[in-house]
Amino acid sequence: MASNQDLLSIFALGGVHEIGKNMYVLQYGDDMIVIDCGSKFPDESLLGIDLIVPDITYLLENDSKVRGLVITHGHEDHIGGIPYIIKQLSMPIYATRLTLGLIEIKLKEHGLLSATSLHEIDAEATLTLGRIPLRFFRTNHSIPDCLGIVFETPQGTVVHTGDFKFDLTPANHQHADIHKMAAIGQKGVLALLSESTNAERPGFTPSERTVGDHILEAFTKATGKIFISTFASNVNRLQQVIDAAEKTNRKIALLGRSMVNVVDISLALGYLAMPPGMLVEANEVGRFKPHEIAVLCTGSQGEPMAALSRLASGTHRQVEVSSGDTVILAATPIPGNERNVARIVDNLFIRGVKVIYGSGSVTGMHVSGHASQEELKLMLTLMKPTYFIPIHGEYRMLYQHRLLAEAVGVAPERIFIVNNGEAVDFRNGEAQQGRRVPNGNTLVDGLGIGDVGNIVLRDRKVLSEDGILIFVLSLAKSDGKLVSGPDVISRGFVYVKESEALMDEVQRIALAAVTQLQDEEATQWGLYKQALKEAVGKFLFMKTQRRPMILPIIIQV
Repeated sequence: MASNQDLLSIFALGGVHEIGKNMYVLQYGDDMIVIDCGSKFPDESLLGIDLIVPDITYLLENDSKVRGLVITHGHEDHIGGIPYIIKQLSMPIYATRLTLGLIEIKLKEHGLLSATSLHEIDAEATLTLGRIPLRFFRTNHSIPDCLGIVFETPQGTVVHTGDFKFDLTPANHQHADIHKMAAIGQKGVLALLSESTNAERPGFTPSERTVGDHILEAFTKATGKIFISTFASNVNRLQQVIDAAEKTNRKIALLGRSMVNVVDISLALGYLAMPPGMLVEANEVGRFKPHEIAVLCTGSQGEPMAALSRLASGTHRQVEVSSGDTVILAATPIPGNERNVARIVDNLFIRGVKVIYGSGSVTGMHVSGHASQEELKLMLTLMKPTYFIPIHGEYRMLYQHRLLAEAVGVAPERIFIVNNGEAVDFRNGEAQQGRRVPNGNTLVDGLGIGDVGNIVLRDRKVLSEDGILIFVLSLAKSDGKLVSGPDVISRGFVYVKESEALMDEVQRIALAAVTQLQDEEATQWGLYKQALKEAVGKFLFMKTQRRPMILPIIIQV
């Protein structure tokens, strides 16, 4: 039997069949390298959950083999999980200068900065993790300092593209290193992992530079205050806003913690250029005339607690949106966020605000940072992989990317659409798919990491839909006789004052259930709790077709 020391495995712990939570692992023998560590936002079914990060059970089981975490770029779906994962598994982190700056902010907030080993890399860097040499190449995206990664394994070269597009006129002048990519492909690539976000979109993704002209036009026409909401990490877009503000003699204020953090670190590291005196504090906005102010704010995805949402509802403590102001949404809603964004737009229109929103192709205020079909085919053509694994996208995106790979000559039997936790194993140049490793979602709720599971979520769902009934009864410590109760407390079930007859009947049924157990001289508290739940639950469902949570509380006196 062949030794696993010669086995090369590639698998995702997050990022396939979903948007966000990107984490991929390359393992050769006893050496494991983790690529990216992202997060994603919960949907409406995950009540109270703040964030979702990958389940790293497999990494924890093999912690002695993990050689490091390599980050492709600084977006939340690639770095958002780092502080939560590092709390469970300490490993050195390798990233570019701006990406490290954004990671440091997160680690500092969680008190982990001094305990984490951080290493700066760039497109010219080389390093070896375990027995695996790594090289890098520069790519375009909507944030500076993005890298693709080349792994020189004994089984062959593996390439991970990171997020990319081919922007020939990038706003930040960081051109994709197409010549280097071609040279990598010329030497031979065993397997290519390439992102699939825009695999359904034909043609080429427009250049980021086109957005700057549209932003300047909007700034020139606006007469009141300008509010522009975009992803805080889209540093290229932030620079375009700064340039437009400079040309129209406006000061800039920042709203939203992530916006303040990104601008601060980008200015400090030289990725943003802003004239002295342009930046003003949010509480100073009222001192200026409306045509002298532009506000950069978070909330382009309709997040309920973000700055734009509070501006739209009139609840922001420092700044107010007024009739005649202009609000620009310089981002396209991520699938699933459309309803929240539409609600904010409605609220802004109600306040008499001019709103520039909608698809980037309609308004010109946003272009994607991801490669469309022709660019994906170009990457495949440059790399000429023997095997191809589409990553970073929902199933339909991965499937479309598969068709693109077939169109440029990759053999269909050498294309693998994987699930999270499903490994592709390589030995002697041949690949096999199917082996699985533990995977899933780890839910972050406040300061808790992974302590909320299906049972807690089910309880939250019941509470949110049907409410709760609490029964309080006191039993004598000496003989177990009923001293008082059961008293009924209703929260979120019915309005008691308007349902007195129903609540009287509930109390009568509860008392009957307790009295029967008293007659049987029952002493176990569990019997009382079960009897109350069954008797009251059955009655309420018959009367209301609802199943509130029933919580008996027994006090011994």
